[in-house]
Amino acid sequence: MSTTITVIPGDGIGPDIIDATLKILDKAGCDFNYEFADAGLAALEKTGELLPQATLDAIARNKATLKGPLTTPVGEGFTSINVSLRKQFNLYANVRPVKSFKGTKARYEDIDIVTVRENTEGMYSGLGQVVSEDGSEAQAMSKITRAGAERIVRFAYELARREGRKKVTAVHKANILKSTSGLFLKVAREVAAEYPDIQSDEMIVDAVCMKLVMNPEQFDVIVTTNLFGDILSDLCAGLVGGLGMAPGANIGEKSAIFEAVHGSAPDIAGQNLANPTSVILAAIQMLEYLGMQEQAKRILTAVTDVIATGDRTTRDLGGNGGTTDFTQAVIDRL
Repeated sequence: MSTTITVIPGDGIGPDIIDATLKILDKAGCDFNYEFADAGLAALEKTGELLPQATLDAIARNKATLKGPLTTPVGEGFTSINVSLRKQFNLYANVRPVKSFKGTKARYEDIDIVTVRENTEGMYSGLGQVVSEDGSEAQAMSKITRAGAERIVRFAYELARREGRKKVTAVHKANILKSTSGLFLKVAREVAAEYPDIQSDEMIVDAVCMKLVMNPEQFDVIVTTNLFGDILSDLCAGLVGGLGMAPGANIGEKSAIFEAVHGSAPDIAGQNLANPTSVILAAIQMLEYLGMQEQAKRILTAVTDVIATGDRTTRDLGGNGGTTDFTQAVIDRL
């Protein structure tokens, strides 16, 4: 029986790269039914809402959602759509793998790092944001719970064990943020003790930034809090060629949303220029989540070969191809 997934094409280049990915999924024999839903500017124009109830219902109805990049209008009082989705569906684990692909312009060749980011708590969640009437002061609150910290650290260790990875590094700032980051580190140590088969490390976030640039090969799985994870996962993407090569999964107990992590790039929308790799890799994460390992492996092999050979790759990968050319090159291999 075929599986139904929710598809949110998104804004800007989103429809182009989502369409490319769906063609690849179909060619790989995934046999999905697609329930399309709107969010972002596309939804705002149609319904007056960035995140319509019909879209929330579709995400809740289906186990997995594939999402293109969305635009939240800046400075107009709108809450981040991505943050809203994470809270609405309690998508507590943000999983951002980066892996070196031969044929890219990346500075490194042997990167294979997964950042596991707590997705619902901490400074990034936007709690307690207040600006004084005269604009002279601003405040925000960071809240970490023992349950939230334990859940994300355990998720990271289970991922490491499942994927045969050897080390988990807990990233913190407990030397200064003794309450919030201190609690996260304390819980991370407790959970680490339950996984003697996996090497455990802990590191202050600023040292991690430096070492990721100097010697990134030392990292395997990174687990950290929301704001630190947001920054570090983008840094890791830079190690393998940029956000166009980095997928993201937002996973909860009942729902999961898989996405391109880059922006909507409205300046090149509809021009057949966008690199669809990020959302293709996100779709591979989705297949693995759904237990479709064979299809995931076939698509990854095809994408890897296209990039390595430079066959019809997009400009950011050093080629002269467009979105449709790149997509067809992957389909030809499938």
